[in-house]
Amino acid sequence: MDSKKKSSTEAEGSKERGLVHVWQAGSLALTPERLPGWGGKTVLQAALGVKHGVLLTEDGEVYSFGTLPWKSESADICPSSPLLESALVGHHVVTVAAGSFHSGAVTESGAVYMWGENAAGQCAVANQQSVPEPSPVSISDSETSPLLAVRILQLACGEEHTLALSISREIWAWGTGCQLGLITTTFPVTKPQKVEHLAGRVVLQVACGAFHSLALVQCLPPQDLKPVPERCVQCSQLLITMTDKEDHVIISDSHCCPLGVTLSESQAEDHVSTAPSPHAEPETLDGQGEVFENASADADPNDPNVGTVQTTSGNAVSSQQSIEGTAEGSSARTAPSYPDTQAVTAYLQKLSEHPVKENQEHGEKPPQLQLPVAEAGPDLHSPPTTSTSALNSLVVSCASAVGVRVAATYEAGALSLKKVMNFYSTSPGETGAQAGSAPTGPESLKDLRGEQVKQESMQGKKSSSLVDIREEEAEGSSRRLSLPGLLSQVSPRLLRKAARVKTRTVVLTPTYSGEADALLPSLRTEVWTWGKGKEGQLGHGDVLPRLQPLCVKCLDGKEVIHLEAAGSHSLALTAKSQVYSWGSNTFGQLGHSDFPTTVPRLSKVNGGNGVWSIAAGQDYSLFLVDTNDFQPGLYYSGRQDPAEGDTLPENPSGTKTPVLLSCSKLGYISRVTAGKDGYLALVDKNVMGYIASLHELATTERRFYSKLSDIKSQILRPLLSLENLGTVTTVQLLQEVASRFSKLCYLIGQHGVSLSSFLQGVKEARNLVIMKHSSLFLDSYTEYCASVSNFLVMGGFQLLAKPAIDFLNKNQELLQDLSEVNDENTQLMEILNTLFFLPIRRLHNYAKVLLKLATCFEVASPEYQKLQDSSSCYESLALHLGRKRKEAEYTLGFWKTFPGKMTDSLRKPERRLLCESSNRALSLQHAGRFSVNWFILFNDALVHAQFSTHHVFPLATLWAEPLSEEAGGSVNGLKITTPEEQFTLISSTPQEKTKWLRAISQAVDQALRGTSDFPLYGGGSSVQRQEPPISRSAKYTFYKDPRLKDATYDGRWLSGKPHGRGVLKWPDGKMYSGMFRNGLEDGYGEYRIPNKALNKEDHYVGHWKEGKMCGQGVYSYASGEVFEGCFQDNMRHGHGLLRSGKLTSSSPSMFIGQWVMDKKAGYGVFDDITRGEKYMGMWQDDVCQGNGVVVTQFGLYYEGNFHLNKMTGNGVLLSEDDTIYEGEFSDDWTLSGKGALTMPNGDYIEGYFSGEWGSGIKITGTYFKPSLYESEKDRPKALRKLGNLAVAADEKWRAVFDECWHQLGCEGPGQGEVWKAWDNIAVALTTSRRQHRDSPEMLSRSQTQTLESLEYIPQHVGAFSVEKYDNIKKYLIKACDTPLHPLGRLVETLVAVYRMTYVGVGANRRLLQEAVKEIKSYLKRIFQLVRFLFPELPEEGSTIPLSAPPPTGRRSFCTGKSDSTSESPEPGYVVTSSGLVLPVLLPRLYPPLFMLYALDNDREEDVYWECVLRLNKQADIALLGFLGVQRKFWPATLSVLGESKKVLPTTKDACFASAVECLQQISTTFTPSDKLKVIQQTFEEISQSVLASLQEDFLWSMDDLFPVFLYVVLRARIRNLGSEVHLIEDLMDPYLQHGEQGIMFTTLKACYYQIQREKLN
Repeated sequence: MDSKKKSSTEAEGSKERGLVHVWQAGSLALTPERLPGWGGKTVLQAALGVKHGVLLTEDGEVYSFGTLPWKSESADICPSSPLLESALVGHHVVTVAAGSFHSGAVTESGAVYMWGENAAGQCAVANQQSVPEPSPVSISDSETSPLLAVRILQLACGEEHTLALSISREIWAWGTGCQLGLITTTFPVTKPQKVEHLAGRVVLQVACGAFHSLALVQCLPPQDLKPVPERCVQCSQLLITMTDKEDHVIISDSHCCPLGVTLSESQAEDHVSTAPSPHAEPETLDGQGEVFENASADADPNDPNVGTVQTTSGNAVSSQQSIEGTAEGSSARTAPSYPDTQAVTAYLQKLSEHPVKENQEHGEKPPQLQLPVAEAGPDLHSPPTTSTSALNSLVVSCASAVGVRVAATYEAGALSLKKVMNFYSTSPGETGAQAGSAPTGPESLKDLRGEQVKQESMQGKKSSSLVDIREEEAEGSSRRLSLPGLLSQVSPRLLRKAARVKTRTVVLTPTYSGEADALLPSLRTEVWTWGKGKEGQLGHGDVLPRLQPLCVKCLDGKEVIHLEAAGSHSLALTAKSQVYSWGSNTFGQLGHSDFPTTVPRLSKVNGGNGVWSIAAGQDYSLFLVDTNDFQPGLYYSGRQDPAEGDTLPENPSGTKTPVLLSCSKLGYISRVTAGKDGYLALVDKNVMGYIASLHELATTERRFYSKLSDIKSQILRPLLSLENLGTVTTVQLLQEVASRFSKLCYLIGQHGVSLSSFLQGVKEARNLVIMKHSSLFLDSYTEYCASVSNFLVMGGFQLLAKPAIDFLNKNQELLQDLSEVNDENTQLMEILNTLFFLPIRRLHNYAKVLLKLATCFEVASPEYQKLQDSSSCYESLALHLGRKRKEAEYTLGFWKTFPGKMTDSLRKPERRLLCESSNRALSLQHAGRFSVNWFILFNDALVHAQFSTHHVFPLATLWAEPLSEEAGGSVNGLKITTPEEQFTLISSTPQEKTKWLRAISQAVDQALRGTSDFPLYGGGSSVQRQEPPISRSAKYTFYKDPRLKDATYDGRWLSGKPHGRGVLKWPDGKMYSGMFRNGLEDGYGEYRIPNKALNKEDHYVGHWKEGKMCGQGVYSYASGEVFEGCFQDNMRHGHGLLRSGKLTSSSPSMFIGQWVMDKKAGYGVFDDITRGEKYMGMWQDDVCQGNGVVVTQFGLYYEGNFHLNKMTGNGVLLSEDDTIYEGEFSDDWTLSGKGALTMPNGDYIEGYFSGEWGSGIKITGTYFKPSLYESEKDRPKALRKLGNLAVAADEKWRAVFDECWHQLGCEGPGQGEVWKAWDNIAVALTTSRRQHRDSPEMLSRSQTQTLESLEYIPQHVGAFSVEKYDNIKKYLIKACDTPLHPLGRLVETLVAVYRMTYVGVGANRRLLQEAVKEIKSYLKRIFQLVRFLFPELPEEGSTIPLSAPPPTGRRSFCTGKSDSTSESPEPGYVVTSSGLVLPVLLPRLYPPLFMLYALDNDREEDVYWECVLRLNKQADIALLGFLGVQRKFWPATLSVLGESKKVLPTTKDACFASAVECLQQISTTFTPSDKLKVIQQTFEEISQSVLASLQEDFLWSMDDLFPVFLYVVLRARIRNLGSEVHLIEDLMDPYLQHGEQGIMFTTLKACYYQIQREKLN
């Protein structure tokens, strides 16, 4: 590049970062130059092609330099200074890439721009040779609809192709050639297509060589791995092999399918080709072997490569083996001949001839086995002389492992040893293969495979590359699996060994931690390659091209983090700062040996220091290496231009090993980029030491990771695989240490990688992960330290001493080296201990470097503050963990001296000793003279040890307080309270007392917090509380309390007693969950008791008091019975409902009523569903005793006396047909004694009766036939007596009302304070609300609003007025709306009992009077409650004085004139219980009550209804005439929809229609007052209609009014008018009877009776 050769004399830019320096490739002596013509902008990234380059500046602009033949302006083709790509201005580019002759850029929004050479479509433009200016590339995913533009993260450019990595981690490709990885044969591809083969995998990075592609892919998490087929689909080999070693079995899945894909052009290019033997057809292959290439990291460079054993089995006609042996010499390659070579060849030949035939006859496939190469020599650094014996032993071990089968078959082509030898002996020039053009060495052998497999497709197969076993063994990263599918093919001995080793090899794979993986780069990666591979640059162990991405298996587990590719070689950088290289090595660009390799091998760059950045040029490689002073060193490996005077152009030379370039004066290199003839570095100046500190952090972190990895593989892994590691606990603890260590190690590795990429970016301190996500690091270090401390406390290091002694002695130097212990005399265990605690030291380094970084900023700046805080945070954690270690060592020392038996029971991994009383005088108060009391305070318990016994008091439930002198205690006393014990400790001095008190308080506080005095993230240390809270949450198991023995309580505590919400579980399955108070169940709770006999459980939900059920609750018995009601002292007491029977929905019996001490007593209703009887009456001791009523489903009705559940004594019995018996009974339905029997027609018999009702009855007595006239009077007389023997209405449901009074805080009705009652209401509402908040059935919104409004207590000051009366009414309506209010609860209960009584069998017409009396009694008793709550409410019947005159202008229906004074008081202004309470109560009780009315008036209503139907057949005018309505009231015209029509003789249902409609509403109302209003309105509607037709004022007389009203009643057709009339009559306010409404009601009643007697003429 001409432009690069010019020296630059420009002054350095004003900025000190991203300075560009350029070198010439091949001339190591030259010093770098500044880029000519470049100003001072900070460059973030650069990319180089063959003759051009692009720069990306900090502000997102792109500059091109070099030779740019695609530019349209001639001046731009070779610009003197970098040229701004104006097309990209304003787009803010974030990354750039350069191919051989084209460039690309990605903007902030993820859009791609390409420009440059486009002959192969590499710029994604069709039919255009070149693209002069950056032009956008549209990438859209056809799988999404609508089409979405794909956002791109990264670009990579080759010679003829471009790859783009999308934000969803998929690869898109365009251009030409197999390196695209697309399933297509039409090139060029100008529309970007997705590389489907890697779809669904997370691709982390893409890289392009000239004609090959690489991708770094995240490994699938373990759960996503698909089940592996047993054999390879293509070559029918076992995919998983097992190799038996001395101590374990290696189970490996690193199978390599050698079937590549041969492109036609690649054959023409091959200079060396040998025809395959005609008989070796692919399908006759018996097995496919492995190639063992020695590419071990540790191998000595002078090691001869241990040869590859190749066996070909054809039709057993010719089988030849070739043994390759190569040694690295000077320039010529010679093959030393070993004396044993011939013997080996012969031996192998013998081996292979016979068994192959046998195998073919039996159709068997020999199992493929993977064998360690250097099995004979345990030392990997074997000198050359051992090589043959190693080869021998390999053959022998092959033979012994396989039996008589072929050891390993590799190539189908038969190649003689001689040919191979010749091939290696000839110099490169003689074969006519110029360096770089012909594949040299074993690659050509592999090409022979090509023709046979041309047909085989590689699509969809992930085949591995050839694996180097020795390397795997050396690094300890072989994947060990146990797969059930293989068990059939493996000997039991192998299985035993496999099983033995399985538990330990699993531990060290780092666990999948989501959070760290989301924030930091993943190290679990695979490398996939595809494209042309004739130089071995794909790394699959062959030189075949691949059309589809294929995984390079031997880089699995190597933690590759970055890939680079050049013309014909590839580089992979790992997290351990190592570089693997493969491909062409003509100039030594691979950085290891002198010949090419087709599998990745380690580059040998500068011994001890790690590589952290790499670049690959056309025929050289660059390595950026950590040095001791943290300034990166740049190493160069590859082509060296000959010095002046050298003339050997046909033999260009290269470096033997990477060479360090002198660039220390430049500054800190952050990035290197390589092209064909030159390379470029971006350099930062170290202003204020900021850059140096960042490099120090990154370098030390990477080195720390390498060290941790070494400890993991060289110490931890061998330790875990040792036999007899002691107890299960120790092994578990060691495994936990190992897994936490792995986790920490992995995090450090990820962090090291993220720091490397951080250094290549903008380098803003605030984006440092260690500061931004410090909790990740703090947590990992804390967890690790905890596990090591636990291991230490349990004496882990002592237990390891015995089994690990040999291993440790062997590796003493290694141990000392890793743990940085220099003292020769230190014990091995001490060294191990130091080694395990080593990672903690790293925290100090973090703190130090962060502090250094902070000093680079202004003290006032936020960065300074953040860095300072983070630094102190790491420092305080380091000190904290140091304390933890000391605590652990102190505890360990204590266990060594503590008596043995107790140690076993008390020693726990997490338990730490805080102090004990042997060194701090502490004794038990009132202890016996000879007793020994030893108190030991741990971080989780206080232990009181005596001679041979000890008791452990958990700290979470321990309260300590100093005794005050007034309490009569000693001055130095400490009172210790635990749930079941209380004792006093006496200390020797006040100072001791204070120390112990403080120690105990702190320990308790920490035990409760759960964290051990951990310093808070954010720098400030946690503030210690003076003393732990008295109230706390904890779990405790009781051990001696008789009621609670062995029960476990989990919940809130207060001073040693359960207090608050908690759960108590007994070992027998009993469980209480709810509120506690002072150690007893108190409040709302749930209790379950298992019933073993029925295999179900009793279940109580409700209120408790002092450990007993008390208050409202629901108890479901295991037998199926359910009791809902009141409890007291664990017994049913008060009002309650008991349902019994299997099916509760249709349960055979139900009792609702009063209970006393678990027994029915007082008034109750018992519904015996099986017998179809209902009893309503008094109870005592669970039996019917006293007055009662029984009704049956057959209509029988009995009222009278009961004794011990039987009808005994006087009673009245009525049957459905009105037959009545009054007299004495001796048993249920059994007449016995004196009585009178009255027939329905009035005849009656008086005398002595005996017998059961319904069967024959014996009668001794007199028969009376009263005269017809008397019968009318007598008949009601007998019925009138009903109800005398029933329970008086006021006696019913007394318990329900008593309970309500109790809730208000009164002893009995009216005995109590009003303010106290209101307090109780408020408490009831708020507690109920609180309970409902926790319960699953949330309150509805309306209920919540009701509750909120009820919290306001109506205030009454001054005289009582109508408004206040209305307010009380409103309050009542709201209160009765919610069962949480005592009045609401009362109403709800009353409704329930009323319905229970009068529904079903209870719907008996004889019960109507009882039902009405009961409602009146409710009204009276509720009114008493209301008057108690509102004392200013006047008593029943008094009038409220009017505050304003009633509204005038209301027409009286009698006068038709406006009338201001009404003859009766307005109903609202007289205080009555029915006016106040009935509107709330009656609507709820209406259905059962109205049903009783309907049954009672059934006969009357039938007659009435028949008449109504008959009379309604007439037309309006005929009916009006029939009823005798005066003509002047007949409407002449009607207005229908605004039109007036004449009334014709045929008109029907049209006259007085509005009045008729009005009256029909009587059925939709509930209370008598509402019904009366409807009647009143009807009268007014009639008056309006008449007025309209008369057009003059008039006065109604009853004679005129009655017929008109009768007409309206008839036309209204109300079915149950009789019931309505009787209901109003029974329940209307007495004061209304003589007022206006009273008269109107009387008129309606008269109409009802009139209609029944109406006869048609």
